[in-house]
Amino acid sequence: MTEHVMIRSLTTMEELLRMQEVETKVWQMPATPVHQTFTALNNGGIILGAFVDDEMIGFLYSFPGFDGRSAYLCSHMLGILPAYRTSGLGVKMKLKQAEIARDKGYQMITWTFDPLESRNAYLNLHKLGASGAIYKENYYGVMKDELNQGLPTDRIHIKWNLSKNNKESNFPFDKAKLLLDITPEGYPLITDVFHSKMKQTMDYLFMAIPVNFQEIKQMDFKLAKKWRMETQKVFHTLFDNGYQASDLIRGHTGKVNYYVFTK
Repeated sequence: MTEHVMIRSLTTMEELLRMQEVETKVWQMPATPVHQTFTALNNGGIILGAFVDDEMIGFLYSFPGFDGRSAYLCSHMLGILPAYRTSGLGVKMKLKQAEIARDKGYQMITWTFDPLESRNAYLNLHKLGASGAIYKENYYGVMKDELNQGLPTDRIHIKWNLSKNNKESNFPFDKAKLLLDITPEGYPLITDVFHSKMKQTMDYLFMAIPVNFQEIKQMDFKLAKKWRMETQKVFHTLFDNGYQASDLIRGHTGKVNYYVFTK
């Protein structure tokens, strides 16, 4: 499907207004003001649109950041209309963003994502080879859009080093290193491994997350909240002990996928 999609930089106010329409459809909430996106665009930002024929079906919005030592690109929003979300378009848009960012002199792109969204984790960690460097509990506070409403907005902060040669790693699944599993009823279960081995130095560790968190949220909100709160405990412990999210591997049952955390 994506072979007929054109990805290019947005450059005009008219295109940014069209981007607002896509943003509203994706998140069902008020779009980012055009005066803000236009300012970012003209001050080192990169804004991309994905088009089928003349219809914009996706966008990627990023702007410059600075940490006191070096400049980097903050990738704030990647929005794709539902019909195109499983087509590999997200990867293509991120790779196009990286290409333009390198040309502009950026060496790092950062962004955040919900750690319980398997599809985003697989894109960020496995396909792009970025690293989940920091865990931020309830980062955005209360959000009322369709994807976030009713739950703490926990996020993993991604760092994508553009000068690094990102090669696929091989982490054979080992249940003896599994910190959080799923019960037959679909509940998250913190394992004995978490309680007994977290103080040991291990090369890599695993934890399960649902394949489709939004589906769980729609069908059983209490269960979705349980996943948020139980995984929150494990994420905190991992990041506090110097681990980072390095990959996401797919499980065999179709119910969960597994984060890979490395020192």
